[in-house]
Amino acid sequence: MSERDVTRGGEKGSRPGREAPTGAYAGRRRRRRGRGEQPMVPDASFSSYYGKPVLNKPTWKALDIAGYLYLGGLAGASSLLAAGAHATGRPGLAAPAKIGAAGAISLSLAALVHDLGRPARFLNMLRVFKPTSPMSVGSWLLMGYAPLTMAAAAIEVAGRYRLLGAAAADLADRLRPVGSAATAAAAVLGPGVATYTAVLIADTAVPSWHEGYRELPFVFAGSAAAAASGLGLVAAPTAQAGPARRTAVLGAALELGAFRLMKRRMGLTAEPFDQGRPRVLLRAAEALTAGGAALALLCVRVPDRRLALAAGTALLTGSAALRFGVFEAGVASAEDPRYTVVPQRERLAAKGG
Repeated sequence: MSERDVTRGGEKGSRPGREAPTGAYAGRRRRRRGRGEQPMVPDASFSSYYGKPVLNKPTWKALDIAGYLYLGGLAGASSLLAAGAHATGRPGLAAPAKIGAAGAISLSLAALVHDLGRPARFLNMLRVFKPTSPMSVGSWLLMGYAPLTMAAAAIEVAGRYRLLGAAAADLADRLRPVGSAATAAAAVLGPGVATYTAVLIADTAVPSWHEGYRELPFVFAGSAAAAASGLGLVAAPTAQAGPARRTAVLGAALELGAFRLMKRRMGLTAEPFDQGRPRVLLRAAEALTAGGAALALLCVRVPDRRLALAAGTALLTGSAALRFGVFEAGVASAEDPRYTVVPQRERLAAKGG
């Protein structure tokens, strides 16, 4: 029996007592019951075959992939901050930014490989280069960026801190032009490293990631800048931390403004950001980022080392909370068919209209 036979009242497959009453009879029947107008169509329920979600939720591990998103952003923005500090003669800020970029990208790659299960799976992504694939572009970007940050950090450590002995320090002094070139090249690739992960997750079918494709790169850029400035405030002398303070304010404004704009434009698919654990994480991210930026501004008038430490810690923690909140909201949106079905129907209706 076809669905058409079931739904055509009065023909084969009709269900007595199930058809919606119409016309004057319907009005008399409603008035007789004294219930006013009753809906003719039941509320829509969103389900799928065998009770399974419309989409398979991401199988990525939260600690690995959210950590990968966060550390990549911290690394990319730190390279920009390091290059600026290096160019303006602020070695106290440049050195920790270079070391932080190298350490963050190393941990980010480790988290990605751990989630993949085997290093060979990451290497397999380098077999071809597909400009239309964010994963392919990102893999090659990381392969170019990571060695540059490590070279810049290694030369900085050997020459500045002389931890490897006098011979290594002398070699590092001779290699300083190489270190400067590596720092500049890492800064060129840094914005891509900080933001390509936003393009990567927005390219999936996960509703709360995909629908934010316009603003999510700006959210991640602001979050990365806030994290890098937080690291600078924590590690650099107060007298040399001016660029970090300014970056903190700009990064926080970009992150918070772009995120609110994204949620307003997304409509229904923004709901997971305001529910459950993602809501807690994202509210904390907003408070920590705004508070850290305010403390960074206060450091201009009150150059207190304790204020700088508090500001930097708040910014670093707020950026991490944002990445974990966005990750968990995406997973939640994939589990509920409503966030997949309703936007699709709205797009079809708009095309038909």
